[in-house]
Amino acid sequence: MKLYYVSYIVKFDWGLVAMKHYYDVIVIGAGQAGLSMGYFLSQSDQSFVLLDAQEEVGDNWKKRYQSLVLFTPREFCSLPGLKFPGDPSGHPTKAEVVEYLKSYAERFQLPIHFRTRVLSLKQIGDAFIIFTNHGSYYTKKVIVATGPFQVPKIPSFAYDLPDDVFQIHTADYQGVSQLQRGEVLVVGAGNSGAQIAVELSKTHKTYLSVGRPILFRPAHILGKSIFWYLDRFGMLQADEKTKRGSWLKNSKEWIYGYALKDKIAKREILVKPRTISTIGHHVAFADSTTLSVPNIIWATGYKTDFSWIHIPGALNRSGFPIHDKGVSVIPNLYFIGLRWLSCQGSSLMGWVGRDAERLSKLIIDNRHTGLFRRRSAL
Repeated sequence: MKLYYVSYIVKFDWGLVAMKHYYDVIVIGAGQAGLSMGYFLSQSDQSFVLLDAQEEVGDNWKKRYQSLVLFTPREFCSLPGLKFPGDPSGHPTKAEVVEYLKSYAERFQLPIHFRTRVLSLKQIGDAFIIFTNHGSYYTKKVIVATGPFQVPKIPSFAYDLPDDVFQIHTADYQGVSQLQRGEVLVVGAGNSGAQIAVELSKTHKTYLSVGRPILFRPAHILGKSIFWYLDRFGMLQADEKTKRGSWLKNSKEWIYGYALKDKIAKREILVKPRTISTIGHHVAFADSTTLSVPNIIWATGYKTDFSWIHIPGALNRSGFPIHDKGVSVIPNLYFIGLRWLSCQGSSLMGWVGRDAERLSKLIIDNRHTGLFRRRSAL
């Protein structure tokens, strides 16, 4: 029987420490990446736990906008060990993703401590202390699985707009009912911005601000999803150091499907250049034009926040982890679920399991004693 919780005095290299929570491995984050790691750890004799700040599995997905549909078909949304249910060629809604993640955690009886927010991660000797709102956790190995979408990224000039302009980031956008009457500007044309702009154009005069030409790709070719081809030809698994991987990493973001393109062609969505500033009620664009609208959706992406990792040498000067395919410069510290951790698929549901399996072998076999010599932040 595995031991998932103990409470006693245990001796580490730094001496006797009163232990409240001790595990062989602790995973920080119980999203798709953390659950995938939990699956492989559950097949070992390592005691482990997943820490998550949310109320339950899938809460981050629950908070996304109501009409959200994944651009990957169900056949490419499975985590290790459990097939995503439903029509393989169809695209799952956010509600389906939430239900799948819940059933995944239940199916494999993954030990998760919810409502547990990590405040700080420190290292003492060859072990780690994790400070949370529910006390301290102690472990020899840590896997950071907090994902690439951590903190909404909003330009500073957005805060200069008057209070009567309704503005919201896609992280908090739920649907059309949130908006005021009148026109709407969507800033950012990634896949989320594209989906939201198409939705809003049905009820509001919609503008879309883009910083560069939009690169459209078909969702299907000859009856098969474009992801079938990308997977078959190894594009999503390609290392960034290879020619294919380097080309993918440096290419513009693709918009899958032509719904947005059709709306633009019919002038049901009006395209504006990059948003560069605000002046009173007006938003200014790179072509020196301005626009005054009562609603703005910031589809400007996210930034990572690892400021809670207080381990010298673990982060570079930009505050991003120093790692090689998820293996930190710090012995027994790992990262998973980040964009381009090892390949383009590293942050996607259907491919994150590959990184989880690879890292779990290192962790379970206890072979990672330091990939690099510790060095000062870059």
